[in-house]
Amino acid sequence: MKYRRIVLAGGHGYLGRVLAGYYRSITEEIIILSRKAQPDIGNIKTIIWDGAASGPWLQSLDGADLLVNLCGKNVNCRYTEENRKEIIRSRVIPTKLLGSVIRQMENPPRVWINVTSATIYRHAEDEPQDEEKGEIGYGFSIDVCRRWEDAFFNTETPLTRKIALRMGIVLGRTDGVFPRLLSLVKCGFGGKQGDGRQYISWIHEQDAARCTEWLMLNEHVRGVINCTAPEAVKNKDFMSFMRQACGIPFGLPSPAWLLNIGAQIIRTEPELILKSRWVQPEKLLNNGYKFLFSKAEYAIKDILSIRV
Repeated sequence: MKYRRIVLAGGHGYLGRVLAGYYRSITEEIIILSRKAQPDIGNIKTIIWDGAASGPWLQSLDGADLLVNLCGKNVNCRYTEENRKEIIRSRVIPTKLLGSVIRQMENPPRVWINVTSATIYRHAEDEPQDEEKGEIGYGFSIDVCRRWEDAFFNTETPLTRKIALRMGIVLGRTDGVFPRLLSLVKCGFGGKQGDGRQYISWIHEQDAARCTEWLMLNEHVRGVINCTAPEAVKNKDFMSFMRQACGIPFGLPSPAWLLNIGAQIIRTEPELILKSRWVQPEKLLNNGYKFLFSKAEYAIKDILSIRV
């Protein structure tokens, strides 16, 4: 085995399952910190924590090769006052807790990756946003990201290298946005959404997992890292690639006014679809990370070839 222990805080969601699947054959023990008990699956074990107080789960961090913090309420909801508070609380409090306990440990995790969000950048249709020159946006989603990253970086952990991984939209067959868009395409609603000019900064789930290992092994890399494929794609082109891959020649478009109505019905926010996220992974590229999937059309074809 290459690694002794990988810890995934809040790891029972979609990305946590992707990471656990990636590491399970090369790691002696994968620990998932969760509020809900789950049966062990081979070397993948769940330890209960509440994300707010220390407890027996602390032992799992001792000498860990990697800690990945995935905690946070799903933002696919209406931004009511109650949901806003929980979205922030569920990210900031566990992050502060992990920082506090790691700072006091004699043998803390070697690397701590906090998975944040590429939505921190402004709505961008004019130029890509990288880690150095990217402009931070405004609004609730951006405020969440700011407070999340502040909680992460404000605690000194001299024995643990820290990376804030600004993750794009993760594409995979089993969960996340891809199967939902696929359903639209198959039902004939796979046209552009809004004006279709907004960029999608995406990443194939296998690159999302592989880059965490690459970051763990490349000890000179730290700080803020954009985790997106190098070629963002406009919404209208992404939907076209999906239709082509499915052999469906036409898809009805969804104008912004219709998306606003639909978002209210299904209790989500139209921003999740209409914001233009044009994010460039400059640090990954400059430091030599090689993407498995750099073009959306190739990623889509690969995902559709997977049998589930």
